[in-house]
Amino acid sequence: MMDFLILFLFYLVFMLVSVVMVCICSKTNRLKGLVQGGAQICSCIIPECIQRAVRKLLHYLFHTRYRKLLWFSAWEGCWVQSLSTHGNHAFIILHLVLQGTVYTEYTWEIFGYCQELEFSLYYLLLPYLLLIICLIFFTLTCLTNPGTITKENELLFLQVYEFDEVMFPKNARCSTCDLRKPARSKHCSVCNWCVHRFDHHCVWVNTCIGAWNTRYFLIYLLTLTASAAVMAIISTMFLVRLVTMSDLYQETYIDDLGHSQAVDTAFLIQYLFLTFPRIVFLLGFVMVLSFLLGGYLCFALYLAATNQTTNEWYKGDWAWCQLCPVVVRPPSAEPQIYQNIHSHGLWSNLREIFLPAVPYYERKKK
Repeated sequence: MMDFLILFLFYLVFMLVSVVMVCICSKTNRLKGLVQGGAQICSCIIPECIQRAVRKLLHYLFHTRYRKLLWFSAWEGCWVQSLSTHGNHAFIILHLVLQGTVYTEYTWEIFGYCQELEFSLYYLLLPYLLLIICLIFFTLTCLTNPGTITKENELLFLQVYEFDEVMFPKNARCSTCDLRKPARSKHCSVCNWCVHRFDHHCVWVNTCIGAWNTRYFLIYLLTLTASAAVMAIISTMFLVRLVTMSDLYQETYIDDLGHSQAVDTAFLIQYLFLTFPRIVFLLGFVMVLSFLLGGYLCFALYLAATNQTTNEWYKGDWAWCQLCPVVVRPPSAEPQIYQNIHSHGLWSNLREIFLPAVPYYERKKK
């Protein structure tokens, strides 16, 4: 059992290191070359029928199926009809199933055991309060128009942000939507529309994160991280209280050689895993989830504090890329240095996200 836990720990560390390396290498052309080379090798080995099935599955999960839908638009202040959107809710269902499974286990075992051990009821109910807030802002993130650019609001969006002529040239047009591209906007290939202040497309909420739902997404992410962390803390406190009250750390056991050994941490973990397998597995799951969500939350808060989007951060570090020897560029190309011209201090940046300006109303007043 301990060998399994150690191998599982190494597996988690390997996965985290791999994610970090992908984030670092994605700034260069090396990762693209490795992916293309690996795809060519796999195409020679894997049968064509399996390749087609995998492509269909990936297209179903990550690409759009067009249909009409009503959005709540923060721009117009009412419900509006979109021409097309993506109708695949597989990841939303998976998200809700995982969340429901975690809370079912928490309610079924941990809540009852903690009540018997006289835990404070306020602490035990805190995950449910966070769940309610999380689901509210999850729904708002899904239903709020992220800032879809149409011919009706194109001119208004063009006035919101200044063009930097590096990442966002002034006269650029979207070849798909046939619209002028406002600064900080991007065409989403999944949703098939341009989004104002485009951050990224999130499969877990089945929509883009843009100017009008970033605030909801941040609060949703914050409460989701907090609920996982609180559940991990309560589960750990339960196991520690159980070990303390039963005096397990003062006991001895007979090892494989027949020698009497004092109970150590490794033995306690193995004992608890065999006695409460679902609780220990849940604890491991929410701990890993807390670290992953916490890391992403810190990154999202950093972007919010500096008034950047994920799209801009990914494409904007040109100064760093120019110093990287693996970047392939023409010898005559002059290095383009991207500078964030939209950051105006911490509070102004946060106010822009949580209280976004609406030029529509300003123009209406005039």
